[in-house]
Amino acid sequence: MTSVKVKFRPSTVNGRAGTLYYQVIHNRVVRQINTEYKLFVSEWDCHSETVILHHLSTEQERNNYLHSIGSRIKWDKERLNKIIHTLSQSGTFVTDDVVMRFHENRQELSFNAYISQQIARLKRLSKIRTSETYAATLRSFSNFMNDKEVLFDQLNADLLAEYEAYLKGRGNTPNTISFYMRILKAVYNRAVEDGLTEQRHPFKSVYTGVKKTMKRALSLNDIRRIKGLDLSLKPNLDYARDMFLFCFYTRGMSFIDMAYLRKKDLQNGTLSYRRRKTGQQLFIKWERCSIRRCG
Repeated sequence: MTSVKVKFRPSTVNGRAGTLYYQVIHNRVVRQINTEYKLFVSEWDCHSETVILHHLSTEQERNNYLHSIGSRIKWDKERLNKIIHTLSQSGTFVTDDVVMRFHENRQELSFNAYISQQIARLKRLSKIRTSETYAATLRSFSNFMNDKEVLFDQLNADLLAEYEAYLKGRGNTPNTISFYMRILKAVYNRAVEDGLTEQRHPFKSVYTGVKKTMKRALSLNDIRRIKGLDLSLKPNLDYARDMFLFCFYTRGMSFIDMAYLRKKDLQNGTLSYRRRKTGQQLFIKWERCSIRRCG
């Protein structure tokens, strides 16, 4: 018979947080596994072995931390029980075997770290734009996890459903949510190909499609109204309007390309520049309406 319990060790210094640890008992042999999870006495229920949240709204940041600890405890116990089950099927074992396997698994590559590896690989392949989308996805997922590492065996349908709910709660559209999920799914599938994890289809219940969006193009009348606005008393808006119209007159030039324009790029009635994103060189006929906007 093997059991796993979560124990709390109070700090010997008054007013400081104590530490949680796991107690593994097998054949009456007891071993401890220390953790980095810090709690105060009032934040731990020793009977139910659960984290106690604060009731005040001003403690929301602390509650987020406590939620993350509760999730890590749940995952750690699942890993310990999985280790015990595997050892039980292989034959006899001792308590130290459980502790050793647990520490070994802690050193495995996390899902977060694997995404970072893929970002670096994309940069080496000069796929800068794709690497940026992967980096944005990693930031979003890490924010959801409060910067906690996620191991591959912790990446399941329940966790991704929580992430989807988190994104919806932040006002993200279905297509934005799908954008993040499709990138995470692509990374996960690559990890399966690399033999880092088995295929458990954790993305089967989250949205990964693409919904048709409404066209948001401005009409010609809207452009004329913007151009004709009197913003002489609002210099900041006047400048912003000029930048917008200059972008319109130059066939949708991006702001970064506008920022890098030089006077010598305008020669003989033609504006030429090279896109920062793709390196493509473009040529635009210079129109009179662009003069004020450029000046």
